[in-house]
Formats: sequence, structure tokens, C-alpha cells
Amino acid sequence: MKLLTVTLDRLACKRPKPRKGRPQRLCADAGYKGDPARKAAMARGYRPHIKQRKEETDAKRNKPGHKAMRWVVERTHSWLNRFRKLLVSFEKTEASFVVLLNLAAALISWRQTTIIYG
Repeated sequence: MKLLTVTLDRLACKRPKPRKGRPQRLCADAGYKGDPARKAAMARGYRPHIKQRKEETDAKRNKPGHKAMRWVVERTHSWLNRFRKLLVSFEKTEASFVVLLNLAAALISWRQTTIIYG
């Protein structure tokens, strides 16, 4: 939560401008619940969308077509953790670890692309 303002200020890609009356949503978990995070998001043109994990689970159960709006980062970390060489790092240099991380990211992207395009 302490790095939310820094993270929002240093986005890697340019985000589209919010439309009038419909600000962009910022999906976050319960760790960002509270006034400082909410105010930081609203000051940058986001509408905070902060739910507990139980709320998302209940919505998925009660609404047939509902999809969770968060956990993209958690899902990606889970995929990266399947590469055991990255999970427990015994690499001697940072450069070799970064190369393995890039390789894992490329393999994950390739697997997702083959699912989409067959």
C-alpha cells in the first residue's frame, strides 16, 4: 500500500485518458482498503474497485457469467513459481537470474498465445 502512489506515477505504458463521467477503474485487493490508497487512486483519475476475496467468490457463485476483475498479478506469479529454478534461486549473478526470468516470461506468453491461436 505504501508504494501505490509511486507505482501509479511510474506506469510503463501510457494509459488512455479517462472519459468524462466514467473514470478508469483500479482493481485492488483488501490490502489497499483505506483512505490513503483510495485518495491516491482518485487523485490520479481512477475509480478504486477494492473488494475482499470472499466478495469476488460470492459474485462468481451467484452470477453465472461473472469474471473476477483482479488477481492477474497473483496468477502471473503463480505461473512464474512453476519454474522451480526461479522459485528457489541459486544463481550466482543477477544477470543470469534476469535471463531465466525473461525466458520464463517468454514461455508463459508463448503458451498463452498458442491457446488463443491454436
